[in-house]
Amino acid sequence: MANKVLNRIKAVIAERQTTSNWLADQLEVNRTTVSKWCRNESQPRVEKLFRIADALDVDVSELLVRSKKD
Repeated sequence: MANKVLNRIKAVIAERQTTSNWLADQLEVNRTTVSKWCRNESQPRVEKLFRIADALDVDVSELLVRSKKD
C-alpha cells in the first residue's frame, strides 16, 4: 500500500476558507514560498511553522502529519 503524501498547510488553508496568497501576506513572505510549501516542494522552518499556525488560528500540531499510528 503506497503512502499518501498529505499537506496539512494546504488542507488547513482550505478548511479556513482562505488562500495561500492571504497567508503569504500575513507572513510577509513571497507567494511562491507558500505555494512551494503547499506543493511539498519545500518545508517551512519550525519557527515559521509556529507563525503559520498563529495566522491560521490552529495549534501547530494540526499542521503536522503523524508518522506513527497510536
